[in-house]
Amino acid sequence: MAEQNDVRVPVALYFDYICPFCYVADARLDRVRRRYPVAVQYRFIEIHPDNPAEGRPVEDLGYPPEQWRAMNENLRRMVAEDGLEMAERTFTTNSRRALLLAQAVFEGRPERFLDVHRAIFRAYFVDRRNIGDPEVLVDLARTHGVADLAERAWSEQHYLTRLLEHVEAAQALQLTGVPTLVVDDRPFTGAVSVETLEQALQQHGDAGRA
Repeated sequence: MAEQNDVRVPVALYFDYICPFCYVADARLDRVRRRYPVAVQYRFIEIHPDNPAEGRPVEDLGYPPEQWRAMNENLRRMVAEDGLEMAERTFTTNSRRALLLAQAVFEGRPERFLDVHRAIFRAYFVDRRNIGDPEVLVDLARTHGVADLAERAWSEQHYLTRLLEHVEAAQALQLTGVPTLVVDDRPFTGAVSVETLEQALQQHGDAGRA
């Protein structure tokens, strides 16, 4: 349960909006933050920069059939266990505009960030909308009162620089994939369980009291 003091534990989430396991990891992190005082630092990582904005079939990602089958079986199990909504995935897309928009909202309208963040995930994984399409993103931004930030996110170099800094931070930690959660400089790669995250946070609390 939450600590009695108001000191929040910094937790960094390295993720991409087109990564299904990131969708699961983010939902699990939401569950953890209801019980523990955490300060989440979002690190936006573009995993498939070669994807076209108009999208392409997921089969074109080129995973070996056995690996692809195992990944999807694992994903379906996680989604079912966690009671998440997820439509059948038939396409992937370019996530850069979505990541830039999220970065701009995180900096410029932080009180709206979680709503926009969750809306982007939902648009892609539940509503099967193409978040590589700027019109889709502008619609989401307008719905959540941040439409003015969309064009700035895509035209100002600052936000792209911030994304590159996230990549550099991941490289400095020698992270090999997303999602990765970092607690006390300890990386947890993959959509790790709520129990694993809670244990890491409990250990942080125990160390602080030592």
